[in-house]
Amino acid sequence: MIFFRASAGPSDFSLNSGFHVIASWALRLQKVPVIHFACQSGMSHCVLGTTRLKPATPPPCKTCVAHSRALHTGADVRWFKYMRDPELAESLDCLSLSELLCYEHPHQVVGIPSPVPLGKLVTPGLRWILRRHNLLDEEGTRYLCREFMLSAWNIAKEFSTLLDQTHPRAVVVFNGQFFPEATSRWLAKSRGIPSYAHEVGLQPFSAFFTSGEPTAYPIDIPDEFELSEEQNGHLDAYLEKRFQGNFTMAGIKFWPEMKVLDKSLIERIANFKQVVPVFTNVIFDTSQPHANTVFSDMFAWLDEVLALARQHPETLFVIRAHPDESRPGKESLETVSGWVAARSADSLSNMVFIPPEEQLSSYELIQRSKFVMIYNSTIGLEAAIMGAAVLSGGRARFTRYPIVFFPNSVEEFRSQAEDFLSMQKIDVPSDFQRNARRFLYYQIFRTSLPFDRYLTTSYHPSFTHFKEFSVSDLLPENSPAMKAILDGILHNGDFLLNE
Repeated sequence: MIFFRASAGPSDFSLNSGFHVIASWALRLQKVPVIHFACQSGMSHCVLGTTRLKPATPPPCKTCVAHSRALHTGADVRWFKYMRDPELAESLDCLSLSELLCYEHPHQVVGIPSPVPLGKLVTPGLRWILRRHNLLDEEGTRYLCREFMLSAWNIAKEFSTLLDQTHPRAVVVFNGQFFPEATSRWLAKSRGIPSYAHEVGLQPFSAFFTSGEPTAYPIDIPDEFELSEEQNGHLDAYLEKRFQGNFTMAGIKFWPEMKVLDKSLIERIANFKQVVPVFTNVIFDTSQPHANTVFSDMFAWLDEVLALARQHPETLFVIRAHPDESRPGKESLETVSGWVAARSADSLSNMVFIPPEEQLSSYELIQRSKFVMIYNSTIGLEAAIMGAAVLSGGRARFTRYPIVFFPNSVEEFRSQAEDFLSMQKIDVPSDFQRNARRFLYYQIFRTSLPFDRYLTTSYHPSFTHFKEFSVSDLLPENSPAMKAILDGILHNGDFLLNE
C-alpha cells in the first residue's frame, strides 16, 4: 500500500494526519507492507504551506519534514524532492489565468497518460487557499497557479516512478481535492490501481473513508434498510443536540450560543404572506466542485433567488450565510455579504440578510417557512427530517436519494420555485422524511469511524494529540473503526461500522 498526504503538518498535527498515520499502522500490524510517499521540499509551493497574502513566500518545509520524520519513524518512506521543469515553466509563463486553468501538459514521459490536466488538478486547491471561487486574473494568482502546476508535474513524475518500482495493491490519500493527492489519485486511476481517500466524519474525532470522492460523501444505503426503534432513539438524541447547536465538525463548534428569532424579525415575518429561508455555503469549500452541476456556482444560484424575490413581493426571503464563512483564519474573500452589497439585495423590502457571525436559530426559521432553499448545505437534510419542503440548487451528498426537490436545470429550478411560491400547500412525499432519517443515521452512526480511542483535543480545535494507547488497540478485533478500514482497503469493503 502507498499512503500519501502531502503535508504532514506545516504548523501542527491535524485530525486528518492522525487518521492517516493510524490507518497505516493498523495495516502494518496485519503484515501489509506500507510505503509512505513523503514530501522532502518536493514542491515549490504546496496548498497548506502557502501564505495567501504573500504567495511568493516559500513553504515551511523544515517544520513539515520534521513532522513527517517523527510520524514515520521506523516506516518505509520514499521521499521526493522538487526538480523544476524549465521547459514547462517557460510554456506557462505567458498564459492568462483562464488559459492556465484549462492547460493540459502534452508530455512525453513513459508511464504517465497524455495529456495531464494540470490546470484542472490545481484549481480546487487554488480556490481553497485564496478563499474564493471566482479567481482574479492578477499576477499573484497566476504565479501561485503556475507554481502549483509545476509542483503537480513534479509529483506526477515522482509518483509514476514509485508506481513502476512497487506495483502497489492500492493508494490511500487525504481528501483527494488538493493537487498533490489529486495528481497521485489521477495516476493510480489511469493504471487501474484502487485508491481510497479520507476526510473528517460527522462525529467528533471520526473519519470518513471511501473509494469515491470524500468531499461528495458517497453513501450506499440498502433499499430494505429501515430504522429500528432503538436506532430512531439514537438519531433523535443526536438531533436534539444538533437543533440546539451543540455539535462540532472537524473540531469546530460553529454555534457557541444559538439564539431564538428576535422580536423585530418575527414582526417582519408577520407582515408577509410566507417566508422562505435561503441557506448558503462557503464558496471555496472542496464540496463545491461536486455541487456545481445545475448552476455554475453558488452566486449564480443566488442571482436566481434574487430574481424570484423581485417577482414575489408577498414573500419574505431570509438569506442565511454559512457560519464558516467568517471563521477566524479561514475567512472567505468572496462572501454572501459581498454579493448582497454588490446586488443591493438588502434594499428589497422582502429580503433579509443574516450574516455568518449572527447566531440565530436556523431551525426556528425552518419551522416558520413555506419551503426552504439550499445550495448543498447539510441543513437541507435536517429540514427534510423536520418535514419541510426543500428545494436544492446544487448537488448535495444526499440529493442522489429522494430527500429534497432537486431540479435538473436552471429552468426547472425556476419553474419549481414558482410553483412552490404560488401553491396553497406543498405536498412533500412521505418518503422524503424517511430517506432523510435513513441517510443521516448512516452518515453519523455507520460511516463516521471513531478515532477517539487514539486522538484527543489540542490547544486549537483543528489540531489533535495522540492519546496513550496499546498497540493491540489497533487490531480489528479490538477496534470497530480499524476493522471497517482494513476490510475496506484489503477486501473492497464498504468502510461501514457494523451495527
